[in-house]
Amino acid sequence: PSFGFLFDIDGVLVRGKTPIPAAKTAFQKLVNSQGQFVVPVVFVTNAGNCLRQKKADQLSHLLGVPISQDQVMMSHSPLRMFKRYHEKCVLVSGQGPLLDIAQDLGFCQPITIETLREKYPLLDVVDHDRRPNVLVSEYFCLKILSVVLFGEPVRWETNLQLIIDVLLTSGYPGNPYHHENYPHIPVLACNMDLMWVAEAQSPRFGHGTFMVCLENIYKKITGKDLKYEALVGKPSKLTYQYAEYLIRAQAAERQWKQPIQTLYAVGGSAALSQDDEIDNSWETELASAAAAHCRSVLVCTGVYNPHTEVPSDTSESITEGVFHGHRDFRFDPGLVEPDHIVPDVAAAVDLVFQLENFAP
Repeated sequence: PSFGFLFDIDGVLVRGKTPIPAAKTAFQKLVNSQGQFVVPVVFVTNAGNCLRQKKADQLSHLLGVPISQDQVMMSHSPLRMFKRYHEKCVLVSGQGPLLDIAQDLGFCQPITIETLREKYPLLDVVDHDRRPNVLVSEYFCLKILSVVLFGEPVRWETNLQLIIDVLLTSGYPGNPYHHENYPHIPVLACNMDLMWVAEAQSPRFGHGTFMVCLENIYKKITGKDLKYEALVGKPSKLTYQYAEYLIRAQAAERQWKQPIQTLYAVGGSAALSQDDEIDNSWETELASAAAAHCRSVLVCTGVYNPHTEVPSDTSESITEGVFHGHRDFRFDPGLVEPDHIVPDVAAAVDLVFQLENFAP
């Protein structure tokens, strides 16, 4: 094969924990009688609350085909390349086994919000029931050198408060605020999805919504914009470059000689342009072997609604008036507009095989 698949998960293969019926049909077409994939496949999810192996096991169970962790790309997977932060003390926000996830990515000194509030009990006081009964002096001294936002946390007020404390004290959260410390310590964020699709009839808040809150609180207090050292996860360019690296690794492992020319992103749009002030030096490691084309194949089983967002004549630009992407990504209708629209993932596989004249 001279092409590979990048499959979105939520709304494409599953809704919440419920498999979409077309998913099993699609994957029977993608494996041979020995259960080996006939084309390179990577699952690209903006989820960040578990390890790759757990997500691979879930997908294997849902789809009825064996999937390895090397085929799974979580929103945080590109952080493996961010080696300059791996030795430093980083504050991690999100949910799930955060320390395991951080250490698996290479971070040697992660500290969670929960640990931080235990060390500094006077900081987390929005919930009256969680306020400390006895006021204690804070002797604990900790220097946090960066903040990593893995995904939406559970107690937003606690996370928002303590992250703001860390940013406004240059990493010494027990100290008084110093507004002149700008730009603040580095922030790395994974998954900018404003909303995502589960079993409910309407989309649910995603990590992007949490980030909107954090950005606006920071700006309201300081008058300045919160800056990100990096934004990873769809639709960042770096994420698609890393996914392509995984696709090429699969093709090499199977000793397929034909170069990968086209990537089909099923369920996702192509990468969006990032604003220039974001540090893009991370891309250079991956940019050397870029596929000629990345085509988006939109399915109608997720957030996308064929009746409201895209005109019936898809040669026109998208008529949606509200850009739901992150603040630091430029809205370009040409990039958001899908190359193909199909009813479901099984139809997407059929379409790609037809376009590529591929018969497994």
